[in-house]
This record gives sequence, structure tokens and C-alpha cells, in this order.
Amino acid sequence: MLKGLPIALIFATSLVSNAQSPAFQQGPDVAVTKFTWSKERIGWERDPFGGPLENFDEMRARARNEKRIDDSKRGGGVEVDRIKREAQTDAAIVEKARQQPPPRYQFLYKFSIMNQGDKTIREVDFDYVFLDAATGEELGRREFTGVDKIAPGKSKDLSFMISAPPIRRISVHALDKSERAGLTEQVVIMRVLYEDGSVWQRP
Repeated sequence: MLKGLPIALIFATSLVSNAQSPAFQQGPDVAVTKFTWSKERIGWERDPFGGPLENFDEMRARARNEKRIDDSKRGGGVEVDRIKREAQTDAAIVEKARQQPPPRYQFLYKFSIMNQGDKTIREVDFDYVFLDAATGEELGRREFTGVDKIAPGKSKDLSFMISAPPIRRISVHALDKSERAGLTEQVVIMRVLYEDGSVWQRP
């Protein structure tokens, strides 16, 4: 499972192999024969003449500040200046958050899983692990669950589109051709649930 993140599970008909010749980790009679990830542009467009849009939180903050100022004026205006300063601070915080660029990219992770055993697989948990090529230090890990039957001797291609990048240094805002540099990648089988109800779990 991918914990704490939204997942769209897509079953693909084809798979592009990873150009980095990654290492394969194998569970009992289950092999990840191909895996890769790519950056996908989010399909959004903005009206250049539309101006900034106010979201619900911004609208609520503005309405709250306006009410506080009106209430203070009706009460004699003693704290109007203080409330106006607080409102200006709130507005500055909202504006700063608005200036942050929205994500432009999501990440597509693809896998090909082969059942080399004699029992039908119902579900597979596996981790996509990113390591520093020089030190071997783990830099990031993404957890996935493939829910689909895989008959003995058969393979399944699985795809997951998520918002989280492989590691923190990979930007969701810009495309950088060198961001894979220095990375080693591998996939580790963590759990296998078979059709007969039996389970293999990595120790």
C-alpha cells in the first residue's frame, strides 16, 4: 500500500524497461522483471485574464477579518487598529502561500511482476527503493500494492500514478534531465497473498 498518499491504480498493456539496468529483488516464486518511473505533466490550464482565484480557506479568512473589523467598529473602535494589523498579517500569509507555484508534475511508476510458482497470486506488496549510488544510503522508498490475479507462469504489468516524487530533491514543479544522476533503484517484494489464502511475508 502507498500510505498517506492518493493512488490511482492502472493496469497497463505495455511497459518500458528501465534504462539504468536496475537490480531485481525476488520473493518466493515472484519476480519483478521490469520497473521504471517517469515524470508526467499535469493537464491543467489557466485563464491568463482570469486573475487569482480565491479558494475556500482564503474566502473564510477574508470574511472573518471583515467581521472582526465591523464588530470592533460597532463596539467603539477601540481595537480597530490592532484588528486591521492582524487582518493585514493574515492577508500577507495567504498571499505568500498563493505565490508558491502549483505542482506541474505527477509520477508514473510501472512494474512487471511474474508468478514463477505453482499457486495463483491474488495480491503483492512491494517497495520501490531509491539509493545513493556512491554510499548505498536509502534516499527514498515508495510502497505499492498490486491487486490482481496472476496465474502460475504469467506476468502482470501494473502502473501507479501518484503525486509523490521518488526522493525529495526531485521537483514537482520543474523538469530536470539530470535528477536521476547518482541514484540506484531496486524493487523489493514485501508480501504475497495467494488465491488459496496463504501468505508469504518478508522477515
